[in-house]
Amino acid sequence: MPAAVAPPTAGAPGSPASSAPAGAVRGAGVGTLAVLAASVLWGTTGTAATFAPDVGPLAIGAAAMGIGGLLQAAVAGRAIAAHAAALRARAALVLLGAAAVAAYPLAFYTSMRLAGVAVGTVVSLGSAPLAAALVERLVDRRRLPRRWLAGAAVGLLGMVLLCAAQALGGGHGADVPGAASPAGALGGVLLGLLAGATYALYSWVAHRLMRGGVPSRAAMGAVFGVGGLLLLPVLAATGAALLASWGNAGVGAYMALVPMFTGYVLFGWGLARVPVSTATTLTLLEPAVAAVLAVLVVGERLPAAGWAGVGLVVVCLAVLSVPAPSAGRAERRLRARSRLPWTP
Repeated sequence: MPAAVAPPTAGAPGSPASSAPAGAVRGAGVGTLAVLAASVLWGTTGTAATFAPDVGPLAIGAAAMGIGGLLQAAVAGRAIAAHAAALRARAALVLLGAAAVAAYPLAFYTSMRLAGVAVGTVVSLGSAPLAAALVERLVDRRRLPRRWLAGAAVGLLGMVLLCAAQALGGGHGADVPGAASPAGALGGVLLGLLAGATYALYSWVAHRLMRGGVPSRAAMGAVFGVGGLLLLPVLAATGAALLASWGNAGVGAYMALVPMFTGYVLFGWGLARVPVSTATTLTLLEPAVAAVLAVLVVGERLPAAGWAGVGLVVVCLAVLSVPAPSAGRAERRLRARSRLPWTP
């Protein structure tokens, strides 16, 4: 996710100042737009799943991320081969990211099935920025500025409002109830936390590979390709329903090609230009998109509190996306050292 790219996006840890070179600011802005575009694509998955109600969450997750991951590896074949030595030297890191890639969709879609779409989505995506920030703070020693904390707090508040509104008004795009039994809800929340942690983990691994000199395409292709291989046995065991009808097969193909393949190509491209904590926070746009699509396409009702939550998510994105004032010469030197390599 040029020989050198812009430093992390404005308003995030290590964000570019307004006095940074114009090309650096533009690069960070393009990276932010790429992550937001990926979030919009991901936000369509819940609505798409309503067109295949007989397909279980494991099959949906394995098909979407498994096939999508293998496609990423295929497209990135030349880049992976060109940087095979660097990837082999970091094999443990690649395997860690691949394991997280394989675990994420299984936990995410099962969380929605157990706890309801609203709760499952909010817990999974709402916990990811916090998990990413924790990893960056503990492993990379990255400071979390007040601007990021403020933006994340506003976004999470919006997610809570959105969750509450959808829990009262129904789910937001999958054929599951908006409420669940206490045991199912607890299991769904725990799986949602696992999904958020694995999402943050594979994002951090890809970012780390890029910082180590592996281009975005090779890093994402390797991590998601191996993750796709790990998901093939799950797909073989649970995917029969995907072949039961052309409609189910079409949903599976859409999930793999559009949200997962195209979405993660965009996400990886943006991840090369913004910190992990910022990228995962920007993806709070996904549940807002999902809620709007549920109203417009599925015909669900979103109460006023839900629309207020959507508005707060938009405010969060604005806080993190608008360039911040100059941070001074010392921070510009820090940003210069943190630039990531990029090759197409």
